[in-house]
Amino acid sequence: MKRVIRLAVVALVAPVALASPAFADVTVKGSMTGKGLGMSGTTTTTTYIKGNKMRADVVMGDTTRTSIYDLDAQKMYSFDSKKKEADVYDMRRLSEEIAKNVQVSEMKATVKPNGKTKDLAGKSAAGYDMDVTLPATMGGPNGMKMTVNMTGPVWVVKGAPGTAEYVAFYKSAVEQGWFFNDVRSAKAQPGTAKAMAEMYRQLAATGGMPYETEMTVKMSGDGPMAGMLAKMGNLTMTTTVTSVETGELAADLFAPPAGYKLKEQR
Repeated sequence: MKRVIRLAVVALVAPVALASPAFADVTVKGSMTGKGLGMSGTTTTTTYIKGNKMRADVVMGDTTRTSIYDLDAQKMYSFDSKKKEADVYDMRRLSEEIAKNVQVSEMKATVKPNGKTKDLAGKSAAGYDMDVTLPATMGGPNGMKMTVNMTGPVWVVKGAPGTAEYVAFYKSAVEQGWFFNDVRSAKAQPGTAKAMAEMYRQLAATGGMPYETEMTVKMSGDGPMAGMLAKMGNLTMTTTVTSVETGELAADLFAPPAGYKLKEQR
């Protein structure tokens, strides 16, 4: 279970953005440091955006894990650098499945300015305090109940390259119920997936791009769930954007490599 949750957070906290066809192609590079649930050290992330397609690469040890999102086709492709195959998911169907296991009406989410500033990647970032809480179940609609809570400061840069693409994507993607993590982890932890998606929607509403997020994820539950989650502890994660570049990207970057076997998943 720890591995499932780690994958969920790793994939979700990578800087993510997308654009409408009128916007430029964008490359966002960043770093991620985590502690808890067996995580430690720093991971590098790269996100590429071209129109309504986005590719996120996360380097974990000697393996690069890649997710490609096609908003128009409602498809997600997932593969790594060691296997010659890619899983293909119908995001519309998966979003509906995830939604059955969360109580969205009971979600509480705020991203409020705190009046602080910080210099990041040569730009001035405004500080915001984030607080997202969402009840969910694990193991299906009748599974064990739990609550996901995410808190921490976020540093937002406005008017920087890639900002328009970032904002446009989340306004569209979250409305369609999209999530941005490993499908297995999303099914096991639907509350985390939905809470993160809501966090990105709230950040997009600020009109800027988060250049640094210091996040603590806490999970609590009743009965057997309470004891299990208490033993696992909390997860802390810091993600930082190191550079944002605009420039044309090759179309084949947003598809599984040639020769990879495509496996339709349910």
